[in-house]
Amino acid sequence: MSSTPLSAGDYIASKCTKCGQETNHTIVAMVEDVPVKVQCNTCNGTHKYRKPAAPKKKAAAKKPATRRTKADPQAVERQQWQELEPSFNASAAVAYSMDGTFKLRALINHPTFGLGQVQELTGTRKMLVLFADGSKVLRCA
Repeated sequence: MSSTPLSAGDYIASKCTKCGQETNHTIVAMVEDVPVKVQCNTCNGTHKYRKPAAPKKKAAAKKPATRRTKADPQAVERQQWQELEPSFNASAAVAYSMDGTFKLRALINHPTFGLGQVQELTGTRKMLVLFADGSKVLRCA
């Protein structure tokens, strides 16, 4: 930057309100040593002087984030099934029916999914049942 003081008619960089960019301007009016009104040399729009934005500092190089592997929900359910299966008495399992009523932790025998244990009952006539291949939501009375 030059050491000579600015005056009307000098060129200065400013953010133009009409162009929306930082362009060269001609100083139109000054108050003391500060430009207050400028004219854009690109679009000829006249407006208040707006200092150009300071250059942004570059962010320090970030260390790449390490990936955390999430546990596979089906793998967790299969593990849970393997832990519970030895305690099941398959002969005590009740045949599944959409109109049937079931209790929490009851064993059921589903025609497609096989042996399962009721894990959760909801008030909306549904239940969550854990089978060997994962949990399923089934209808009940």
